[in-house]
This record gives sequence, C-alpha cells and structure tokens, in this order.
Amino acid sequence: MYWTLDLASYLEDAPWPATRVELMDYADRTGAPAEVVDNLEAMEDDGEPYESIEEVWPDYPSGDDDFYFEED
Repeated sequence: MYWTLDLASYLEDAPWPATRVELMDYADRTGAPAEVVDNLEAMEDDGEPYESIEEVWPDYPSGDDDFYFEED
C-alpha cells in the first residue's frame, strides 16, 4: 500500500466520516484510479468510520502551510 498526494486527493471530497467500504464505493463511483481502491482494500477494517483523509493517510497536507512555493 502506498499513498501519494495525487492518489489521496481523490478522497479529499469524500463524504466524511466514512467507513473503509464507503470510501471504496466512493472511489469507484467517482472514477478514482485502481490504486486508490487497492490501497483502501489493504487497510485494516475495524468497522469504525474514518473522520478525515488524515486518518487514512497521516501525511496528507492539511493546510496551506504544507505547500511551499517559491514566490518572487
């Protein structure tokens, strides 16, 4: 299982909170790449909903401060 910013961004607008099964359904319905569904299938499922994308991938940038662009 691997997450990238591009893959995780497909779940950014998911209906949070959501269970793993709900996230897999959302990813499938919205046309996310197969890698997104594969990553969700590989996650442990305790039946509890995930509250946000950060619970799925803790390294997901959570604010504007996480993006560093060189400004002239």
